[in-house]
Amino acid sequence: VQLVESGGGMVQPGGSLRLSCAASGLVFNRYTMSWYRQAPGKQRELVAAINSGGNTNYEDSVKGRFTISRDNSKNMVYLQMNSLKPEDTAVYSCKAAWSLSGRYYWGQGTQVTVSS
Repeated sequence: VQLVESGGGMVQPGGSLRLSCAASGLVFNRYTMSWYRQAPGKQRELVAAINSGGNTNYEDSVKGRFTISRDNSKNMVYLQMNSLKPEDTAVYSCKAAWSLSGRYYWGQGTQVTVSS
């Protein structure tokens, strides 16, 4: 199984980025896909998740600014991030989890830096 994130980078406050996570080696539509982030000196936190049925949930601070989506035909999950703030700066990682089996997998992460 491999999860590969892309789309990170540096952006000014108020800007936008779109993260992508390409999954391979798993039956993608069985898995809940999530984005987590970890800022320096802080614990990793769940940002957004989308289950196999397309139901989503978001961490409170990103509601209305971030949108998670998935394309099961391409084994892809996305995180559209708008109105970015300096406090969104972190390494963002993709996670695939299949609750019935207890299996989960992580990507390597992509850096997002929001700074003027």
